[in-house]
Amino acid sequence: MAAAMSVSAVVPPAAAVARARTLLCVPATARAPREMAAEVAAAAALGADLAELRLDRLAGFAPRRDLPALLAKPRTLPALVTYRPKWEGGEYEGEDEPRFEALQLAMELGAEYVDIELKVADKFIKFMSGKKPETCKLIVSSHNYENTPSAEELGKLLAQIQATGADIVKIATTATEIVDVSRMFQILVHCQVPIIGLVMNDRGFISRVLCPKFGGYLTFGSLEKGKESAPAQPTVADLINVYNIRQIGPDTKVFGIIGKPVGHSKSPILHNEAFRSVGLNAVYVPFLVDDLAKFLHTYSSPDFAGFSCTIPHKEDAVRCCDEVDPIARDIGAVNTIIRKPNGNLVGYNTDYVGAISAIEDGIRATQSTRSTTSPLAGRLFVVIGAGGAGKALAYGAKEKGARVVIANRTFARAQELGNLIGGPALTLAELENYHPEEGMILANTTAIGMHPNTNDTPLSKQALKSYAVVFDAVYTPKETRLLREAAECGATVVSGLEMFIRQAEGQFEHFMGMPAVDGKFRALATSLDNPSTMKGNGRAAAKPRL
Repeated sequence: MAAAMSVSAVVPPAAAVARARTLLCVPATARAPREMAAEVAAAAALGADLAELRLDRLAGFAPRRDLPALLAKPRTLPALVTYRPKWEGGEYEGEDEPRFEALQLAMELGAEYVDIELKVADKFIKFMSGKKPETCKLIVSSHNYENTPSAEELGKLLAQIQATGADIVKIATTATEIVDVSRMFQILVHCQVPIIGLVMNDRGFISRVLCPKFGGYLTFGSLEKGKESAPAQPTVADLINVYNIRQIGPDTKVFGIIGKPVGHSKSPILHNEAFRSVGLNAVYVPFLVDDLAKFLHTYSSPDFAGFSCTIPHKEDAVRCCDEVDPIARDIGAVNTIIRKPNGNLVGYNTDYVGAISAIEDGIRATQSTRSTTSPLAGRLFVVIGAGGAGKALAYGAKEKGARVVIANRTFARAQELGNLIGGPALTLAELENYHPEEGMILANTTAIGMHPNTNDTPLSKQALKSYAVVFDAVYTPKETRLLREAAECGATVVSGLEMFIRQAEGQFEHFMGMPAVDGKFRALATSLDNPSTMKGNGRAAAKPRL
């Protein structure tokens, strides 16, 4: 496997990338020409810059019948014509010559771009015999569906593609781990010709969002979910509205959430809109990370300025940080990492305040009288889970005067945390029949019940009858099975969305060095399930930023 490479020397100064802004291309993948034309029109309405016509996806495609209609002018968008063979990840299974004829016809009909694979590029150029119109740019592409080669191998591949006479280089690889993307960023920054450099699948997702920072010629965004032309391709609406990609440039600061899994997180929606609201030139992305230490070492540039940290990395983050806030050290878990100008990483924990305050307010909302004493004081507080979030809840509840019990699937883990906070430990099986007193509080800090496993629950409905208050740290979905069944049993329920909002406010304050705008995160949270409704750079605001 190729060695990891730090991007500390890869991030370009603003003057280093004097290129036009990165274009947004939507693949049109319909099976019929009429539907494909409709997809192009829809892409234009969403704010795309060009459309990729995937001719290999068309059923019964007849070039001389279908191409004139697809490329008729005036067009709503410039066209990138691709006729991908099966051996390069497409669907065309015929001989090269008919495919070459179709691509040449597309050029004659005014296509602005034509994509040809490196393996047959010389053959295709010879076939054209110098007949390529000056108005058409030739993209020579290479796709690796297995891995991402070393930086040295990528450099050789780049030179090989350039040697064909390509107008634009395209290299697409596959990430086996997120650090692979750093090698693609290095290629983008140092390439002296227009280049499309993307890394496929979830671990390579950041390459699709951050390519404007490193000088990529274009990135692909699907028309909608389900119409992707490559693994982990975001929608063009998310690129524009959630990630604010029109404003990403060489000097953009990068923040993000580190986790595994991480695709479910709503943090990018929340933080990106918050950054936009205060005019910060920053973007917040999901980082699917397997090895936290390796990730932090690889993405060591000051431009990678801060991270949220979620399951399963919160405890490892304590060891990876150069400095750890005393409270986070006491808890034994970090959910926020800040990179100082000198490169040092500082860890904090905003989970415990977010969760405990949400539970306290949930209880107070049911009480007729107010007291300065915490409603947790003296209560039996059962925490399910002994990971980073479990530690935060246990610490916070104990600080408020609660008597804390730890329950975990693995008893040794429960016992370890129980010893730290001075409370008993149980297995989940034992918790089913645990009912020493009335008025108990339950807090689930595990991922049980999180999307897509929404039918799962850590505790049976029968056992929930013993609790007066139930909190679930899971917020996707907002109403988990645990909360729904607890409410049916008459308990006061507190959604994980409350914790999510409050801990995010704390993270924002660390990221920005300033308090979160009062009520801003709560207002944004109302749009979490429909990011397309959030304010962003839609069609009217999508002007080039050169």
